[in-house]
Amino acid sequence: MVRDEIVERVRQRARRNFSLGYNCSEAVFEALLGELELGLSPDLVRLATGFGGGVGLYGDTCGAVTGAALAVSAVHGRRSLPEGEGREVAAKSKEQFYGRPGIYRIFNQLPNRIADKYGATLCRELTEKWQNDWLCREHALNCREIITDAAGIAAELILAERDDVANAPFGANVEHLTDG
Repeated sequence: MVRDEIVERVRQRARRNFSLGYNCSEAVFEALLGELELGLSPDLVRLATGFGGGVGLYGDTCGAVTGAALAVSAVHGRRSLPEGEGREVAAKSKEQFYGRPGIYRIFNQLPNRIADKYGATLCRELTEKWQNDWLCREHALNCREIITDAAGIAAELILAERDDVANAPFGANVEHLTDG
């Protein structure tokens, strides 16, 4: 099956999951676990539960983004600290995160692509107009689109060559890192 077809299957499964009653984070994470062979137990979907509604309805980072980050971490995340001792480990860690290739370059793409399309990544901002009518149809349809897109972005990052996505330029970030 070609990559685009797999990504579309993940997108549609996440969309369907939300309609079935999974929260935003669960819907994305389950779709990625279910459609891509990540080597993880389906029972791990419970790890995503608390991220719904921007972490327990607090409104911080969108649950679809956090569910996507969990799945991408299963593939591209670190399994251990670099070898060495003391400051040497810290220097190697810094290079793993910030270098080229660098792990943060992979994950930085998730929120930036969502923010580029929707204008924000905070649940409270993405859902601002429905906060007095949280469970209304329009709110659910809006979130379903974000869920669909976040699942697709995560699938693309998972299926891509690691060096390609780990060499991508930084988008917006708290450290104001650039590649220029």
